[in-house]
Amino acid sequence: MTPLDLAGYLIAGLMTAVALWRMPAALWGDEEDRRRRALWGCYAGFALALWTKTEAVRIGLNNSAVTDLAVLIKHYTATVAILAILSYIVAIYGSYPEEGAVPRHVRFARLVQKLAAKASVATLILLTVLFFTVVDRSQPSDRFVSDHAGEGGATLYMSVFYLYLGAASAVCAFQWALATFDAQRRHLRIGLGMMTFAMVIGVGYTVSRTLFLWISVVDEPSEEFALRFDQITEAAQLVLFAFFALGASVPAFAAGARRARLWRAQVRLHALWYELMAAFPDQPFDPPASLARELTRFNVPADLRVDRWAADIADAAEKLRHYAPEELLDAAARAAARDAGDPRRAVPLTDAYWIRAALLAKESGAPAGGAAPVAAQHAADQDGEVARLVRVAAAYRRVGEEHARAVLTAATAEPTRTSTTRTTETST
Repeated sequence: MTPLDLAGYLIAGLMTAVALWRMPAALWGDEEDRRRRALWGCYAGFALALWTKTEAVRIGLNNSAVTDLAVLIKHYTATVAILAILSYIVAIYGSYPEEGAVPRHVRFARLVQKLAAKASVATLILLTVLFFTVVDRSQPSDRFVSDHAGEGGATLYMSVFYLYLGAASAVCAFQWALATFDAQRRHLRIGLGMMTFAMVIGVGYTVSRTLFLWISVVDEPSEEFALRFDQITEAAQLVLFAFFALGASVPAFAAGARRARLWRAQVRLHALWYELMAAFPDQPFDPPASLARELTRFNVPADLRVDRWAADIADAAEKLRHYAPEELLDAAARAAARDAGDPRRAVPLTDAYWIRAALLAKESGAPAGGAAPVAAQHAADQDGEVARLVRVAAAYRRVGEEHARAVLTAATAEPTRTSTTRTTETST
């Protein structure tokens, strides 16, 4: 097996993995989400086409009852995949009001899609006719282009396919280049840029191969040169598919990374949230449950659940202010400064001491009173607030009941000492 054949298996496996990964969202997603279905159809079509190019499948099909069957199947599936790409381009622009202004590039994409549907049918019919009539299939081929270099029938057959493929690649490169410049999010720009680069390679691939075939009709190349040219262009096409698969997956990877961060945030916030909700059972929408149960509540999106937990924690802390001693914040700050060692760690540790000690005060039966001071919060947005609470929750897990009770005792004793000192000064 040559390195090129091994790379063919790897790229076919990559495209198949992406198609399987995106299949659930495409098959069971929102009925109105055409983008996922179109993109998945593209992945699935190209995955099948790439598998027909791998060594074992290619040789097996080409030596079957229908000589060079791998070539025909590859072009069938690639044609369908290209039509799916053009449908995806139209879908990503969304919908516009019927009477409103539609941008020129969107109108162009819609026109191309309409023409592509008819062109696809015509291409499939013409490829089938040419394949069974003018292509010399007396001997099975391994590398179709190099094996048939200089043959007029095969050149005509491949030219029809390359015309369709090259035109679609040019349209995709143009449309995705425009979308790249307009994209606001970095990961979307990166993904669209990679897909644009892939389509530029596709244009170069089809033009170079078409020129090679027609020049070969006039001046037939040596077998060694034809094979070398075929291998170079095949390697370029594998690079194309690698960039395409990865580029189209970058936004999904970003979304997956965000879901992973939300999952970690839930894991880290759960203990703090659970204890606060147990102290104020009327606070949450649903009774607090174990971490495993909370993570398997699929009726609420992860981002909404994390935002809700952050709001629940903030509301519970506000309620705890009415049970906390007036000097608890100062006592918690002193304990945190003593135990943290690092001033940056002292800030969340202060909040953790304050919450744990305030909960102990409530559990001990302290009556509700005025609102005690609480540390000022400086989060700029919701993500910043969640990140702050994650740090507080991490510190909260390290605060034992004994230390929290010592902080509460110090805060409770502080007013007594102050009052005693003032009484002594007055008597004197």
